[in-house]
Amino acid sequence: MNGKGDGDVRVPVRSVCRAIRDDIVAGFHPPGSRLTEESLARRHGVSRVPVREALRTLESEGFVTVRRHAGASVAEPSEHEAADLLEMRALLEPLAAARAARRRTEAHLRVLRGLVALGRERTAARDGVPGAAPPEEWFHDTLAQASGSPSLARVLTGLRRKISWVFTVDGQVAAAHSWEEYGAIVDAVARRDAERARRAAAGHVERTAGAHRLRHPPRTAAPRGGAR
Repeated sequence: MNGKGDGDVRVPVRSVCRAIRDDIVAGFHPPGSRLTEESLARRHGVSRVPVREALRTLESEGFVTVRRHAGASVAEPSEHEAADLLEMRALLEPLAAARAARRRTEAHLRVLRGLVALGRERTAARDGVPGAAPPEEWFHDTLAQASGSPSLARVLTGLRRKISWVFTVDGQVAAAHSWEEYGAIVDAVARRDAERARRAAAGHVERTAGAHRLRHPPRTAAPRGGAR
């Protein structure tokens, strides 16, 4: 968010929330770092009012921790919490694929097929557009929308966002094979074969789970009594 605006409170809270969240996911604000309303308001050219509301939303999403008398800071997910994210993904992505097979429209199918073709093409050419959302992100968003469940789509969007913040993924493991798996999911969705779509999505999630590595391993507490 650029521009001064003299702290204009008319800036939508969701825009401020998205900007702060994007900074957290990108690592501009590392885990454990303090977040003050004043510095965030200056960075995004708004007043403290939308920043305060945005921090409350981000707290509810798990990106921010707010402690009385200490203020807000970027959350520090534990290994257990990080593992939970992947476990939820393993449950929800196959569900979304199965529902998409039952509820998808022809428009959804055209977009999914186009994304698979684009992903295969870019992977073969090792090509990418700087600053653009990767086709994988578009694919998952479209598949979730095709499920016909706005609630499920919102949960999956938030879940993927947190996974991309907490984990880094080995691209060598995920790239070319992933688009073959996405193609299998789309084939099942096209045939309206819910069980086949579920199995294909579950297989993809299981294969790529091992490619996830924690971006910020939890800090180890110093031993009591100091060094000896």
